[in-house]
Amino acid sequence: MKAFSGFPIKTRFTPIPNPFFSTVLPDIDNLAELKVTLHIFWSVYQKRGYPRFVTRRELLGNPVLMKGLGDNGAPEELLQQGLEQAVKRGTLLHLTLKRDGAIDDLYFVNTEADRRAVEKLESGELKLEGLVRSEPREATEEQRPNIFTLYEQNIGMLSPIIAEELKEAEGTYPASWIQDAFREAVDLNKRNWRYIARILERWAVEGKQDGKPGRHTEAESDPEEYYRRYGHLLKK
Repeated sequence: MKAFSGFPIKTRFTPIPNPFFSTVLPDIDNLAELKVTLHIFWSVYQKRGYPRFVTRRELLGNPVLMKGLGDNGAPEELLQQGLEQAVKRGTLLHLTLKRDGAIDDLYFVNTEADRRAVEKLESGELKLEGLVRSEPREATEEQRPNIFTLYEQNIGMLSPIIAEELKEAEGTYPASWIQDAFREAVDLNKRNWRYIARILERWAVEGKQDGKPGRHTEAESDPEEYYRRYGHLLKK
């Protein structure tokens, strides 16, 4: 076994619900289930959009996961075994949908928000085609955490209503603004979305320097671009 050299200084972290360690983990005795469950936690939190899920095709196409499963048998069989066990245990939610002319298996972390989303998808009230696509991001250290991850790490569990507001904000403001607004709210111990939204609205109206002397963001330096992005806020 090759020894692990240790985690680098700027390592990003994946949120895992605390009850997983106290209620779920002690009962898991299947290595495939554990590997698949932890991988899905990681995969889901690398995504943008709402609701966030991972498909069986994505899992099959992930060489790291499949290589890890293949050490103890046929990787596809172990993947299916791990998924079935995690769904049976209640850690994950499973939904089978027809997308792009093909049947696809979708897996969600079993949170209250995702339970509601699955119910709406099953009833037809929610259409995947009408949502922001749940797309994976490159797992590089340089990337900023998305707005959904920032919310869950600093405020709490997502609800469908809040998710819609976050999705709108993500499409309106630069990613650096969003991260800075969360940081400012946390520093002031104002851990609520309404406070953060007001910070972003204020910056959009009053302007926000990007941290480099004498320079502003593209939207601030170009009046037409500024009004196109933030004009709806100026009318309030």
